[in-house]
Amino acid sequence: MTAIRLTTPSAPAPTDRPADPASGRRVPSGGWRVTGYLALVLAAVALLLPFYWMVMSSLKTNSDVFTVPIRWVPDTLVWRNYLDIWQRSDMTTWLGNTLLLSVLVTLLQVFTGSFAAYGFARVRFPGRNLLFLAYIGTIAVPWQSYMIPQFVLMSKLHLSNTLWAIVALQAFGAFGVFLMKQFYETIPEELSESARVDGLSEFGIYRRIMLPLSRPALASLTLLTFVTTWNDYLGPLIYLRAPELRTIQLGLRTFISQYNAEYALIMTGSVLSVLPVAVIFLLGQRHFVEGIATTGLKG
Repeated sequence: MTAIRLTTPSAPAPTDRPADPASGRRVPSGGWRVTGYLALVLAAVALLLPFYWMVMSSLKTNSDVFTVPIRWVPDTLVWRNYLDIWQRSDMTTWLGNTLLLSVLVTLLQVFTGSFAAYGFARVRFPGRNLLFLAYIGTIAVPWQSYMIPQFVLMSKLHLSNTLWAIVALQAFGAFGVFLMKQFYETIPEELSESARVDGLSEFGIYRRIMLPLSRPALASLTLLTFVTTWNDYLGPLIYLRAPELRTIQLGLRTFISQYNAEYALIMTGSVLSVLPVAVIFLLGQRHFVEGIATTGLKG
């Protein structure tokens, strides 16, 4: 008689990467996770190191800025550099002009971009898709190709050498329309249909429904527009020739040409030019990340 041998199925081999119950995907092991965190920390340090060196250099004397080896922490903090640059330059005018332009351009771009995006996303009219593609296609056209005709137009309108030239040129942006349209399309159409049934106008739907629901996208557009306008150099260089109209970028370039050996003061001016943008980004980074992450996702 042949003996029958019963065998039990072998247990699966243990793995150091347990599966996530929610997604079923393998969770990285502790070693890989630590390695990933270390790589992110190194990348963050490499990114922030030039800014740290700039801030520390603004608190040094001129002779200590380019010492070898580098002094990452100065022996004595020279806080007077931040007072000297205000006394030796027209920093108040530069920052005031830049802030005025950045705020005006940002407000106009947010309004025009969100309003036009609502028309492309929710209003049905003949040629809508073709018009939207043509409008978005302007993003691919480099500014240098129409810079001279644009300058001639501003000169004939008597806007050259005024702050209104920058405002008029940057008040409308195709990128803002694209960003807001993609976000509007994630909002269910049923909300707009219900509002129309209740007698709400298209402008009322835009103001009372779409804008409150699109705060993350509005925050992203606001931050991107503000930073772009604040850091703009070529536009003010072409249109703003009077000294009292200079922005922070033009002012710093003039200051460097006059005090090319005052390295500590140059670094101080650079810190003052970066500080407002850094503060605004830190205050709005949560909304910025949320707006970029959700834009283009169908709801």
